[in-house]
Amino acid sequence: MAVLEDKRKQPSSYWLHCSAKCFHMPSWTCSNPSSLEKEQDQRDVKVSTKRKPGGWKAMPFILGNETFERMATFGLLANFMVYLMKKLHLDQVSASNIINIWSGVSNFAPMVGAFISDAYVGKFRTIAFSSFALLLGMVTVTLTAWIPELLPPPCTQQRLDLGQCIGPTKAQLGILILGLSFLSIGGAGVRPCSIPFGVDQFDPTTDEGKKGIASFFNWYYTTFTVILLLTLTVVVYIQDSVSWVLGFGIPTLCMFFSVILFFIGTNIYVHVKPEGSPFSGIVQVLVAAYRKRRIELPADGELDGNFYDPPLKGVVLTKLPLTDQFRFLNKAAIIEEGELKPDGTRSDHWRLCSIQQVEEFKCIARIIPIWAAGIISLTSITQQGTFTVSQALKMDRHLGPNFQIPAGSMGVISMITIGLWLPFYDRILVPALRKITKHEGGITLLQRIGIGILFSILSMVVAGLIERVRRASAILHPHPHGVAPMSVMWLAPQLILMGFCEAFNILGQIEFFNRQFPEHMTSVGNALFSCSFAGSSYLSTFLVNVVHRYTGGHGRPDWLTKDLNAGRLENFYFLIAGMGVLNLIYFLYCAHRYRYKGSAVQIQDNSHDVELRSIKA
Repeated sequence: MAVLEDKRKQPSSYWLHCSAKCFHMPSWTCSNPSSLEKEQDQRDVKVSTKRKPGGWKAMPFILGNETFERMATFGLLANFMVYLMKKLHLDQVSASNIINIWSGVSNFAPMVGAFISDAYVGKFRTIAFSSFALLLGMVTVTLTAWIPELLPPPCTQQRLDLGQCIGPTKAQLGILILGLSFLSIGGAGVRPCSIPFGVDQFDPTTDEGKKGIASFFNWYYTTFTVILLLTLTVVVYIQDSVSWVLGFGIPTLCMFFSVILFFIGTNIYVHVKPEGSPFSGIVQVLVAAYRKRRIELPADGELDGNFYDPPLKGVVLTKLPLTDQFRFLNKAAIIEEGELKPDGTRSDHWRLCSIQQVEEFKCIARIIPIWAAGIISLTSITQQGTFTVSQALKMDRHLGPNFQIPAGSMGVISMITIGLWLPFYDRILVPALRKITKHEGGITLLQRIGIGILFSILSMVVAGLIERVRRASAILHPHPHGVAPMSVMWLAPQLILMGFCEAFNILGQIEFFNRQFPEHMTSVGNALFSCSFAGSSYLSTFLVNVVHRYTGGHGRPDWLTKDLNAGRLENFYFLIAGMGVLNLIYFLYCAHRYRYKGSAVQIQDNSHDVELRSIKA
């Protein structure tokens, strides 16, 4: 029993390779143990052979491709609000809407890419095609800054502040949107597949493979932070102070190298074949459970029964035990007369499902409420690339007499916060918490996400208070361009809090989805995380337009009017904070009811009879 308890303490991503040949199978599957043993041994050899070429040999190409790809996309996005306002002469509401809508499409699209990858073409081909689409998008956007005919006529800063500049034509705006569309298509394939493709290069049935997967996540997070620091400083400075053409051209060149680097490692990669639509199994569970809705299940707490539980096939290596949560779904796995062929396979996939299918569906059903809570919590971070930039443009950005901080570079404060906090958290705080909580990660993944949600609320409260001070200072000390005589570093507190929000919430969600999703649906899990950002972008767009339309009136400007000093941006921040409080209450309720994905533990006695012990985390 002590051994079982020790296994329960393993994180939910703990990979257990089962050598038992009749593992968690009904009696009909164990009629010929020797043949099953032979079949499993052959499968083990196949898996071992398939995974041999990858490992760390493939990491320079995968991480290199991912690094250059992120430098390209983030190098474009980091300062895009400024580009739209200064070069295309759009007001802050219109620019914010374009960014939020594009971000929403780009983050919803990975769900389609994940489906195509898992069901039809595989991760390698999906990333390969998407990389070319990203390159084409980067080239198109760079051309909009390079060719004068693709931009509206130049305008002075004074006329820009007064709203007297000529905006873009439909054709000019159409070319820009075309480039953004290519970027969305590219992101649809790269984002959901990059992490799972890296994990595919390691064998999770070995200690070396487990360590490799853990190190891969660490390297992924590290390169992610480093690239953001570079784009938010060097690339944004070039765009803002040197040349927009050069500032967009450098990320485009990085994307070109990304494509080349990815294809260099083609012969080294592990290529896991797609196994068909992962969604068909989900629908089959619902249909089968409904068709058997009148069947009686064993009494509560009893999971014994005549359930269909064949050996695992394909790339799935982790067996999920039958649980009593959402018990009505267990009916889909109960074997009735005539539902099995003589060879033990199903006669109707829409009437009988395996225990593995049922438990995978339960995993997704448990995750969805947690995912929904992430949408509102990420809305605060969405403002970092829009209205936080607008605030910075109306503050003193000088650092010394000759250097002015680009408004789009202010987000680097959040990245520095993450870069300093994560090593401290991983090396000092987690070991200390582990001694207290006895949990492998110090705190659970849901506790980590919940702390991140709390920081998102605090960031919006602080942002509103700072904006109130900035606005009052700008009104008290009039400036030709409406710039408040206070340092832009006043934005540091809200950005630091956003950094803590990202360190806890975003990284917590990434790890949560990759650990809790069924292993053959990790692409869908990463796509679902992207959908959280998509939802937050659309929610932000909805809030911006509602606030812009219905606030103000009777001679008063709305909260988000073009003149930031005449508006009430702080009220918009407080609105998001209030929504965050309600969201936190909802999340705590969902987290309290959540059950982590179970792990299976096998015990084998001297007579080689196998007994399954189901452990519910």
